[in-house]
This record gives sequence, structure tokens and C-alpha cells, in this order.
Amino acid sequence: MNVERCPRCGQPNRCAQATQEQAVQDCWCFHTPIEAKVLEELPAELRDKTCLCPNCAKALGEPKPE
Repeated sequence: MNVERCPRCGQPNRCAQATQEQAVQDCWCFHTPIEAKVLEELPAELRDKTCLCPNCAKALGEPKPE
């Protein structure tokens, strides 16, 4: 699994935490509410493993192809 890619669409997630070995103080994902339905659409094994990209976090991105 590539933690720098969105698990929903495969695009770069631009998450500061994903590229650091230590916790970061701030990232766009800390301030973006994510709709529960977007997370529920992810397979269970991908939840809480890597960040969504900004578009998918806002439910604007294309869903991950089957």
C-alpha cells in the first residue's frame, strides 16, 4: 500500500503526515471534514491506513475503480 496515494482514487493525497516518520503539527486533512459515506465506501482493509486526497475527502473525486 502506498501511503502517499488516496485509497479511493489513487491520486496523490498531499498529506504531510504520510511523508513524515514523525507526527506533523498541521496538514490540510486536519481541517477538512470527511463525510461518513465516503469512508464507508472504502473497503475495511483500507480504512484508517492512509489519507484520502482533498477531492475525495470532499466527495468530489472519482471513486476508486473496481
